[in-house]
Amino acid sequence: MPDLLTIENLRAGYGEAVVLPNMSLGMPEGQVLAVLGRNGTGKTTLMNSIVGVVRRFGGSITLAGRDITSFRPDERARAGIGWVPQERNIFRSLTVEENMTAVAQPGPWTVEKIYEMFPRLKERRSNFGNQLSGGEQQMLAIGRALTLNPKVLLLDEPTEGLAPIIVEELLKAIGSITRGTGICSIIVEQNAQKILGLADRVVILERGTIVHDASSQALKADPAVLERHLGVAGAAATAH
Repeated sequence: MPDLLTIENLRAGYGEAVVLPNMSLGMPEGQVLAVLGRNGTGKTTLMNSIVGVVRRFGGSITLAGRDITSFRPDERARAGIGWVPQERNIFRSLTVEENMTAVAQPGPWTVEKIYEMFPRLKERRSNFGNQLSGGEQQMLAIGRALTLNPKVLLLDEPTEGLAPIIVEELLKAIGSITRGTGICSIIVEQNAQKILGLADRVVILERGTIVHDASSQALKADPAVLERHLGVAGAAATAH
């Protein structure tokens, strides 16, 4: 079966600076991919390239057999790219419900289905975006991306700064979203231990290049890789 998302020989960056010199990556449906790497290795640039908000110098991006390389960010969203950026970017002056209905596209992910997954959002449905806690804002950002009914869900540091109990809830939800609906999820995460239990596959970036690509299980079994590339203590990595 062909990959749902295919990136081929992508060169991308900002201004004249090339951050991703030659990125190729394929993602089947129903898979969770974790993108790891130290700060400044190109993780967010990879996500932004898929969304279409950085400069592309070359290469192509295909989604479900459709070349979306020349698409604007809004066209990519309609084609099936769901994005939860690090800043969350929720509409703070709209209610929870308005945030989701403003961008909703037809499909299985309805506002009611989001409420089933995140009951807390249902309780806050009439609250404005700026009245939510950090965890609730992140749930809303994920919910809003899902109401687009995407084929690919991109999450940039989704657990950053959140309480452990909220992190657990979010990661569980991301797992069920991906495996239950055939969406493929790409998650940028600083904390390797948090994500290894959820991801099927892990890539590690250095200087905009993939230097390690393996199953999550293989990485758990070989913690020296994390230590070498990320400075993560091996004992801590295997504990999760």
